[in-house]
Amino acid sequence: MNARIDEIRAQLAESCRVKQSFSDELLRAIAAFAERAAEALRDAKKLVFFGNGGSAADAQHLAAELVVRLRENRPGLAALALTTNTSVLTAASNDYGFEQVFARQIESLVEPGDLLVALSTSGTSPNVLRGVEAGKTRGAFVVALTGESGGALADKTDLLLKVPSRDPQRIQEAHITIGHIVCSLIEGILFPPRR
Repeated sequence: MNARIDEIRAQLAESCRVKQSFSDELLRAIAAFAERAAEALRDAKKLVFFGNGGSAADAQHLAAELVVRLRENRPGLAALALTTNTSVLTAASNDYGFEQVFARQIESLVEPGDLLVALSTSGTSPNVLRGVEAGKTRGAFVVALTGESGGALADKTDLLLKVPSRDPQRIQEAHITIGHIVCSLIEGILFPPRR
């Protein structure tokens, strides 16, 4: 039992260490992400989230925080995740291949000025890369959340947020933390507290 407790403490400590090691550059990028997202929403544009596996779950989670609410009772905000419509996901995968599953949706849904949020721990997922390319073609501003290398996404985005870790588990934990911070900042920018 003590060995398990020690392992739990070690995992918690490492999760905290990764988040506490965020550089000033990363903190500025998080603030820039929130400001750019708030600007897009203020201009009646939308935020579009996408990723695979745990990143798909994060995409859905963050879109829900914006559509429904994080903390404040306020109007809904235009956000969606490209991982929720099983008919579209399976049709696009079947007809065009899984590498095109996000790009096809972006071609259909994204307009100039929208903000795309690509989540990928490795930064190398082919379908995420294709989605980013489609978004750039459509005139979207592209934000990517990755691990420390940034992968192939490093050269394809307008704003890159690299979590200082190579461990996918720690990276995903940091991504959802960053996402919650951004949602909180967006609410504060768009709906400042009344004094």
